[in-house]
Amino acid sequence: MSATHPAIAFSVNGQPVAVATAPIRRLADVLREELGLTGTKIGCNAGDCGACTVLLDGEQVCACLVPLGQVAGREVTTVEGLADGELSLLQRAFHQCGAAQCGICTPGMLMAAADLLARDPAPSPVAIAAALAGVLCRCTGYRKIIEAVAAAAAGEVGAQAACTPAAGRAVGTRLPRVDGWPKVAGTEVFAADAAPADALWLRIVRSPHAHARFALGDLAEVRRRTPGLIATLTAADVPGDNAFGIFAGRKDQPVLAPGLVRFRGEAILALVGTRSALARLSDAQLPIHWAPQPPLAGIAAALAPGARAIHDHAPDNVLARGNLRRGDVAAGHRSAAVTVEGEFETAFVEHAYIEPEAGYARPLEGDRIEVSACTQAPYMDREETARALGICPTRVRIRPTACGGGFGGKLDVSVQPLLAIAAVRTRRPVRVVYTRTESMTSTTKRHPARIWAKASACADGSLAAFEMRADFNTGAYASWGPTVASRVPVHAHGPYRVPHVWNRTRAVYTNDPPAGAFRGFGVPQAAIAGEALIDDLAERLGIDRWQMRRRNALRPGDATASGQVLHAVGLPGCLDALHADWQAALARAAAHNAHAARHRRGVGIAAMWYGCGNTALPNPSRMRIALDRDGKLTLFNGAVDVGQGSSTVLLQIAADALGLPVHQFAFVGGDTDLTGDAGKTSASRQTFVSGNAARLAGEALRGRILAFANAGPGARLTLSGRQLTIADGDAVRTLDLTRLPDAGGVVLEGVGSWDPPTTALDADGQGVAYGTYGFGAQMAEVEVDLELATTKVIAMVAAHDVGRAVNPTLVEGQIHGGIAQGLGLALMEEFVPGRTENLHDYLIPTVGDVPPVKIYLIEDAEPLGPFGAKGVGEPALIATAPAILGAIRHATGVRITRVPAVPHRLWEALQARRGAAP
Repeated sequence: MSATHPAIAFSVNGQPVAVATAPIRRLADVLREELGLTGTKIGCNAGDCGACTVLLDGEQVCACLVPLGQVAGREVTTVEGLADGELSLLQRAFHQCGAAQCGICTPGMLMAAADLLARDPAPSPVAIAAALAGVLCRCTGYRKIIEAVAAAAAGEVGAQAACTPAAGRAVGTRLPRVDGWPKVAGTEVFAADAAPADALWLRIVRSPHAHARFALGDLAEVRRRTPGLIATLTAADVPGDNAFGIFAGRKDQPVLAPGLVRFRGEAILALVGTRSALARLSDAQLPIHWAPQPPLAGIAAALAPGARAIHDHAPDNVLARGNLRRGDVAAGHRSAAVTVEGEFETAFVEHAYIEPEAGYARPLEGDRIEVSACTQAPYMDREETARALGICPTRVRIRPTACGGGFGGKLDVSVQPLLAIAAVRTRRPVRVVYTRTESMTSTTKRHPARIWAKASACADGSLAAFEMRADFNTGAYASWGPTVASRVPVHAHGPYRVPHVWNRTRAVYTNDPPAGAFRGFGVPQAAIAGEALIDDLAERLGIDRWQMRRRNALRPGDATASGQVLHAVGLPGCLDALHADWQAALARAAAHNAHAARHRRGVGIAAMWYGCGNTALPNPSRMRIALDRDGKLTLFNGAVDVGQGSSTVLLQIAADALGLPVHQFAFVGGDTDLTGDAGKTSASRQTFVSGNAARLAGEALRGRILAFANAGPGARLTLSGRQLTIADGDAVRTLDLTRLPDAGGVVLEGVGSWDPPTTALDADGQGVAYGTYGFGAQMAEVEVDLELATTKVIAMVAAHDVGRAVNPTLVEGQIHGGIAQGLGLALMEEFVPGRTENLHDYLIPTVGDVPPVKIYLIEDAEPLGPFGAKGVGEPALIATAPAILGAIRHATGVRITRVPAVPHRLWEALQARRGAAP
């Protein structure tokens, strides 16, 4: 018991506890750190995200806002208390409905739902949404969560056995995610949930200036006067290269800035010690001498004549350029009946995953280092960490934790190099957990864009020419700027047949936060401009907007503007699926508007396409399936599942390729010591690329088994304990696995590697950019309050060509989540350094913002895809914002050219239109 604080007694999950600690300490911290109940998550420590929601005397509260002194004598229920030996009905409903994606918000959602169902056993969808309104989710789009709560209320939750497909029938089934059970139980281990007991803590000191020089004073004196402060790390303590980045030749971001900072939030110093010592030492007590300099904020400042070079290797502040040219765009414009053009602007958008960055590093035997952290790219982390340490990559082990959302923001390294350097320096385990503000200040964003585009069409509506010039603000460092610059030109003109195209891009350095990967690599920004011009052309020609898109939609056998001939193109089917909904929505809007002066309804539509995988670059993945002598069947999978469901999808593919049921597989994921390199989890590539690798691994193991048994290709396999039976017609052979020769216990294995058949693009962007493309179309219905200039999305309909829906539940979840993020891009999300660095000032969609979503899955099988499948993660977002903006225009007559369309911007546009009216 504490000598200074008496014990505070209360009950947790029906058990009495007493904790001697300060009465003002947060309940969330006590639950996690004193009682080991890490199912309660901390996403913001400010009551904004609701991840820490628990029940206090049966009512939901944010545990991060409740001081322990207020809990004395009361009952606390956490997610761990929902189950009584097995998952509760509510938890099973979340699992089966796909309501848990990354899982970081799931405990909070479950507790809010439990509160609701205790008060209202038969809630309406409106009541469910109201009860969940205090918990934010960045992955699901909320629709599966509402569905799960309703299913639990109705008792419509089946047995787990009913969700287990037979051998050869996994692909196409709604298999609950294989990693879903611990997510809904609250036992999943995220990066902040576990570390060695003797771990020191790391705190990073960051620049308050966007551009400044600085000098450090006597840090040894700081250590002498601060008991428990073990080390102060500066740029001079980085043993290898003090530079990281995605691309060779563009590794321009220092692990710790060496006297010069280029953006607000850049790391300059790392403190290592006990948690209490770091908490006592404020930044103001550190000998840091700043010399602020005028920053170059925004694209215009960085490109202005005479602008200072942010990096020596880019004297004009242009990091990278992209170009695609086909035909004669000037001649195409001249030959057309109608030409339109416009300028568009988008803002920084924050990933806002609910899990801030965290992790730990520890020294291993053999002079190796292990880093366990949230990530989307373990092998990339290994390379960058080894570079910073100045050692061979094989001396670094990356063990990914469960990842509480990524969306591209956890592709770049964050905590990994510094943790490794600190662990090597101290020869102790070291851990770190970012605060919400630190996460939002220091990590990458969606690229702001400044776009000019021009499009022409013939009198019959067929497109004649398209051109775009787009500048993307890549911030202070390169990150994924070259990828954005190269991907956008391929996609900018949309999924349409256009004979004359010229698209040009630049990624521009500024003193703004680094911009990196965020669900689409610049294509969502370009689609806002391109789809607006399609609407312009349709209006000028008097053609229905749906018809304009259907007339020009790419079809099988068409060549893209990069010269690539397409085979599987489901866009016509997507548009056809929407047609009846489109006509009905237009009729509803017209009927409403006939009697509404203030609240106007509008309908918008947009089409999209997206190349799955890297742009014209090698993009391999490797998978392995092993069968050991005890009959254990294991998929070794290096593809990190950040909530999109790749662990489940790849297992379904592997199981059907091998011919054994999914439930007989064990699973090892992500660990660089145990799994092959499956590449990064981004660019909608894992289902397509790693899915093929998993298919090949399954086929390879099946081939070895059939050869061993001298059986034909149609033989059936059965695995029971240590007995493997091969039935080939009337011939049956049983193998005793214990009698087969083995290597380390493995008796048979299959390895699969696959790389999409792309080619490099020439100077005009000609070549095979991607192995396949996802296609889709979405429509939005909105209601605009003309007096308040607010926009409410009241319905979305989405049709997506997924090739083959390996798991329809997971595909639907990706579409819901993409639509929610697209809604945020269109209407509310704008990151402003120094102003919106928390989840109170930076708004993301809540459960009340995301409307009902109707989905059509178009399965136009991709010949190169595993069982015909291709990705949908990024395609799900791209059409949303253009469709919403088109609906606003339909409702008001105003074309929004700068997003997000927050009320003050829409109001100004409405006023300008009224002022221009005759």
